[in-house]
Amino acid sequence: MHIPDALAWSLTVLFALLAVPSVYRLVRLDATRYDPDIRQMDVAEVLMVVAMVAMVSPLGGPIPAAGWQAILALMAGWFLVAALRGRRCCAVHHMICAAAMLYMITAMPRHGMDHGPWLTMSEMPGSLAWPALAVAAVGYFAFDATRSGFTAARMVRGAPVREAWATRPIYRAAMGVGMAYMLLAGITPA
Repeated sequence: MHIPDALAWSLTVLFALLAVPSVYRLVRLDATRYDPDIRQMDVAEVLMVVAMVAMVSPLGGPIPAAGWQAILALMAGWFLVAALRGRRCCAVHHMICAAAMLYMITAMPRHGMDHGPWLTMSEMPGSLAWPALAVAAVGYFAFDATRSGFTAARMVRGAPVREAWATRPIYRAAMGVGMAYMLLAGITPA
């Protein structure tokens, strides 16, 4: 899954920008009236964006791959329990996102330790193990991104830019496209 440097840097910036709406919602002054389920989703989205930045950045990330595996496994478990307890349908989506990212990190081909313990998917040779899982995840994220894109288009029609940029469907559509791309890049030979 070699990603050209120019594209890797572009995706790094794009993924980093995806954190802005969630961070904005987390630090707003009216956060005391904020639904705890929504706060959990925003924290999860920030963590997933940071993980995506670490995966695609040519520099790697400051957290070793094993650290990301632990974070994503905990996140997937948290949202699995939330889904089983009957919480919002977004719990299932966040569980799938965390599981897909955990899969990408775990299924990376091992190419010695020339990269150290850092997560550098943009430089990994070969393709992800168990490609059938990646294909299924690509299908899910492509469908979800399309559906979220249509929802976002309906929501922002006529809305002021100040309110429109922070809507969750825009984030979800962009993140879905990014996840689908990362998974496709992971199973496509270089």
